[in-house]
Amino acid sequence: MGLLSDPVRRRALARLVLRLNAPLCVLSYVAGIAWFLALAFPPLTQRTYMSENAMGSTMVEEQFVGGDRARSFARDFAAYRRKSGALPVAWLERTMRSVGLEVYTQSFSRKLPFPDETHERYMVSGTNVYGILRAPRAASTESLVFTVPCGSDSTNSQAVGLLLALAAHFRGQIYWAKDIIFLVTEHDLLGTEAWLEAYHDVNVTGMQSSPLQGRAGAIQAAVALELSSDVVTSLDVAVEGLNGQLPNLDLLNLFQTFCQKGGLLCTLQGKLQPQDWTSLDGPLQGLQTLLLMVLQQASGRPHGPHGLFLRYRVEALTLRGINSFRQYKYDLVAVGKALEGMFRKLNHLLERLHQSFFLYLLPALSRFVSIGLYMPAAGFLLLVLGLKALELWMQLHEAGVGLEAGGGPGPSAPLPPAQGVGLASLVAPLLVSQAMGLALYILPVLGQHVATQHFPVGEAEAVVLTLLAIYVAGLALPHNTHRTTAGLHCPYQLLTGLPVGRHYGTCCCTHRASWAPAPLCCSAGTDRPSSHTLGQPVPVAGATGGTAVDSRGLAALPGGTGPGCPGALHLRCPALPTAGPGPLPLLAALLECALLEVRSACLKHSILPSSGK
Repeated sequence: MGLLSDPVRRRALARLVLRLNAPLCVLSYVAGIAWFLALAFPPLTQRTYMSENAMGSTMVEEQFVGGDRARSFARDFAAYRRKSGALPVAWLERTMRSVGLEVYTQSFSRKLPFPDETHERYMVSGTNVYGILRAPRAASTESLVFTVPCGSDSTNSQAVGLLLALAAHFRGQIYWAKDIIFLVTEHDLLGTEAWLEAYHDVNVTGMQSSPLQGRAGAIQAAVALELSSDVVTSLDVAVEGLNGQLPNLDLLNLFQTFCQKGGLLCTLQGKLQPQDWTSLDGPLQGLQTLLLMVLQQASGRPHGPHGLFLRYRVEALTLRGINSFRQYKYDLVAVGKALEGMFRKLNHLLERLHQSFFLYLLPALSRFVSIGLYMPAAGFLLLVLGLKALELWMQLHEAGVGLEAGGGPGPSAPLPPAQGVGLASLVAPLLVSQAMGLALYILPVLGQHVATQHFPVGEAEAVVLTLLAIYVAGLALPHNTHRTTAGLHCPYQLLTGLPVGRHYGTCCCTHRASWAPAPLCCSAGTDRPSSHTLGQPVPVAGATGGTAVDSRGLAALPGGTGPGCPGALHLRCPALPTAGPGPLPLLAALLECALLEVRSACLKHSILPSSGK
C-alpha cells in the first residue's frame, strides 16, 4: 500500500508499467498460447480414472445375444417408416407392449423462427413414443433413459431395432433397481426437447406439447444411440452439450471401460486414441483432438440429443456407430453387450454422479486435462486485456496530474514538433492492409466448410458470417492515427480523451494543418471558453501571445468565416462528445474534416454561396 500511496513511487511505477507494457503483453500472449499447446503433452495431461466407487469394477457378465432379433426389428421399422412416410407410431406402440413395457405417446409442435432448409416450413409437428420398464425391487424414485433420435432424413433404423431388442432382454432380468425409459423421438433434437420439457414440467423454448401420461423417477443418466448399419468398426462418443456443457467424466470412463472389455474400438472426435505418448506423434494427435473439442464447445450447440439432457442436470452421452473401411467389424451383439454393461453399472448408483470432473478437456479418451491445468492458459490471454487497461488508466492519471500541476488557462508549454513520415512507418499499415485483403479473399471459402460443419448455418450464411467476423476482427487492429492527426493535435490527446481544445499563439504553434494558411491560435484576451457552445464557430487570429481556449472536444477543425470577425479563420467545436477513449472521437473528427474540406472546395469554385462574405 505504501508503494501506491506515495506519489513519487506511484509515478515511478506508472512510468515502468508504460515502458514495459508492450513487451509484457507480447510475453503474456505467447505464454498463453504456448501453455495451451502444451496441454496435450504428458507432463500436463493425466490418465483418466474412475472416481465413483459404485462403478469402479466391470465384473458383470453381459448376456445379451439378441442380434438377430435386433436386425428383425430394424427391418420392420424401416419398412413401416417407408410406407407411412413418418415415424410409425402405431407399430412402435404395439411392439413395445409386446416386449412388456408401459407405452405412452406425446404429440408436440414447434413454430420455427426461420424456415427449415430442407422442407422450407415454419411449423414442425411430431410424436414421441416411450416405454417404461418398471424396476421390480424399487419404488420408481430413480430412472435411466435410453433414447434413439429419428429425424426426417436420418437412417437410424438399426438403433431402434437394438433399443427394442435390449428392452426385451432387460424385461427378463430381476436385478434392476431403477426404472428404465426407452424413448424414440421424432425430429431429432426437437422431439427430445419437447419430451424433456414435459417430463420436468417446464417450458423454456415455447414448445407446444401434450402432457406426459406416464412418468418414472428422477433421471440419473441417459445414453443416446445412433447407428447407420448392422455392423460398425468403431463407436464415436459425443460429449459437448448446450453452450459447451460437459457430462461427468465418470460416465465417459464407464463407456471406455466397457469398450475395452468387449474389444470395441472407441473414438473421440472421430479419431482413435494415440498408442505411444512417449514420442512426438502421440501428443500431436492428442493436440488435434483437443482443438477439435474446443471448437465443438465454442459452437455452443449440442452435438447430439445428450446435450439437451445436460441442461436438466442429467449426465448423458451420445454414441454413434461408425462403419468405415477398417479391417475389424463388430455386429449389434457387441454393441448391445457394451450398452448392457453400462446400464448395469449405472443401476448400482446410490446418488448422482458428482465425484469426478465436470470441466475438462480431452486429448484422448484415456487422458484428460482438468480445469486447474488449462485455466492458466486462459489467464495469460486475459492478462493482456488487463495490462492494456492498466496502461490507459495510467496515461489518463498522469495526464490529469500534469494538467493540475500546470494550472488553469494561460500560457502553456510548447508542443513537440510533428515528426516526418518515414518509409519504416508505412510498413505496418501496408502489411495490415494486405493481410486483410488476403483474409477477405481466402477465409470465406476456407471457413465455409468449418462453419457448416460445426455451426447450424447454411453455406451462404457461412460466407456472410465469415466476412462479418473478419470485419469485427479488423476493428480490433491497432490504428496508426498519429500521421492522420498531425495537423490537428497530438495523437495522445485524441485517443485518451484529454482536453484537446488548446490552441497556442504563433510563438508556440509549431504544427500546421494542411488546410490552414497560417498557424491557428486564439487572440489574446478574447473568446473565453464560456462564450462558445458546441457546434458554434470560434474566431481565432494569428496574433502573437495567444491564450488557451479550454474545451472538451476536438476543436482544431476548420470552420468558415463568421460575422463577428470578418475574414478571420474560425475553429468549430464538434457536436459529438469526443472526450472519451475509443475510435468514436477520431472518426467524428475525420468525418467533420472531410465534410468541411468539401465545403471549402465548393466555396472556392463558387458552387455554394459564402456564409461570411
